[in-house]
Amino acid sequence: VQLQAFGGGLVQAGGSLRLSCATSGRIFRLYAMAWYRQAPGKQRELVARSGSSSITDYTDSVKGRFTISRDNAKNTVYLLMDSLKPEDTAVYYCNAGSRRSNGAVYPGDYWGHGTQVTVSS
Repeated sequence: VQLQAFGGGLVQAGGSLRLSCATSGRIFRLYAMAWYRQAPGKQRELVARSGSSSITDYTDSVKGRFTISRDNAKNTVYLLMDSLKPEDTAVYYCNAGSRRSNGAVYPGDYWGHGTQVTVSS
């Protein structure tokens, strides 16, 4: 399964970036799509998830600043990141197949290569 993530880079605090992740139509139709991130020395964490029926989840630290969306025609999921902060610096990963159980979200088995996001102060 291929997940191709694009859009990382270096941006100043307060700036914006949009990440993109393209996959096959089959994967896109069948699975929830999500973005995770991993900062140096920290565990990988869920950033945003777009599940069935367009239900979205966000980690508290990005609510109101990040927006996840899906383009069904392009089999692509986006993460628009506004008002970026230095603490958003991390490698961002696209994930397919995550599931929600007992209030928690568990990552799926399909991962894309990470894309580095660096926010300077």
